[in-house]
Amino acid sequence: MNEASGSGPSRTADAASPVRVGVLSFHNSKETKAILNAVHALGHEPVWLREENARSWIEDENLRFDPDVEVVANRLLTTKAVQPLDELGIATSYAASRPVLNPPAAVVQAMHKYGAAATLTAAGIPVPDAYMAFSHQTINEGNRLTNEKAVHKSAIGTHGDRMAVVGADDAVSPYIARRRAFLQEFIDTGTDRPFDVRAYVVGGRIVAAMKRYAPSDEWRTNVAVGGEVEDFTADLPDEAARLSREAADALGLDYAGVDLLCRDGVWYVLEVNVTAGFKGLFEATGISPAPYIAALAIERGGGRVDSDRVADLAEVLDDSVPACKPSVDPEPEGSATVGYTERVTVSAGQHAIDAVAKSDTGARRTSIDFDVAAEIGAGPIVDTVLVKSGSRAGRQKRPVVEIDVKIGRQWQTVTASIENRNHMTYPVLLGRDVLDGYHVDVRKREREE
Repeated sequence: MNEASGSGPSRTADAASPVRVGVLSFHNSKETKAILNAVHALGHEPVWLREENARSWIEDENLRFDPDVEVVANRLLTTKAVQPLDELGIATSYAASRPVLNPPAAVVQAMHKYGAAATLTAAGIPVPDAYMAFSHQTINEGNRLTNEKAVHKSAIGTHGDRMAVVGADDAVSPYIARRRAFLQEFIDTGTDRPFDVRAYVVGGRIVAAMKRYAPSDEWRTNVAVGGEVEDFTADLPDEAARLSREAADALGLDYAGVDLLCRDGVWYVLEVNVTAGFKGLFEATGISPAPYIAALAIERGGGRVDSDRVADLAEVLDDSVPACKPSVDPEPEGSATVGYTERVTVSAGQHAIDAVAKSDTGARRTSIDFDVAAEIGAGPIVDTVLVKSGSRAGRQKRPVVEIDVKIGRQWQTVTASIENRNHMTYPVLLGRDVLDGYHVDVRKREREE
């Protein structure tokens, strides 16, 4: 193992030497790849900190990391994580001895939309009126918003998922998809076509801004739901730019997408997005925030960058797979073969159990028995699917959960359906989502106990 001291890497010799910039990201987003490629293009060393390669340990009163880095850009998608505090804890370990852009404490403050709105309000930044309560009774009585319409939205989430416009007398729940929800004033801008503005802030400056127009028959402007975008960088009013910078600063964020609306000449901050996407912004403006984020990380790590080179790189959104992406440890020779039946390990975070599974190349999705799901603590349900059953007529609706499956030395994360397999021989069925890349040898069978 490479060792890193608790005090962190030293840069006392030559501030112009390459900085090792770690991008902490357990996913394959365009944004992560673009930042890593920008670090490399700026003449420094990118390190992709992923589940396959990152590890840390405490030894002899020293905090150590492998691979070691001098600065970390936090790109963990905590708003989509089932257990966001687990991932934030990982970022916290780096922040104990390394500079971390978008540090975990700031992410906690920003990722909860109502909590972020409260912080912005305390800082004197205008936000829409909002109301949060924690029981079905209290959220539907008392200090309800006085406007005719409000937005019922999840306190943690992205892409406008499950948001709905409700009337003043509509009953709502304090939860959306098992997460706390709240009401936010619906701001009518008085325009024929609803739109909002997203300004992307990096290091206290606006690098780009766009208008987002809602698609027809839709009030949400999110690009993920089909919103159309338009460059607004040069036309962004000074007041909107000031509020965007102040909002990011109030929440302690080094980079963020700030969403704004204007009503009767007054600008409001709707949301501040810690891991806002680049695709729509680049489509609208031709500017990628990635080189600006990379440059900020390099400078925070004690390095130097050429500002003209940063601006040039920002004209391209390079989301190709970076050379620094770690590879999974190769399996022993011959292990790419899986039997008709195979002993596997199944886990959902709480417990891991061994089971004999049947390989079925005709099944698109892996499935597990109800009892297995209960034993490993599978959940929450992330979706439902209609499945054609070979033993029963018609299609059946089944819940889908995220699980980890280990074959040999390889772990894979899949979304598996849950079904009653008590009448079947094997409690786990391996579908193509797991078997992809394996050769299935129908002659090979696990000896059953």
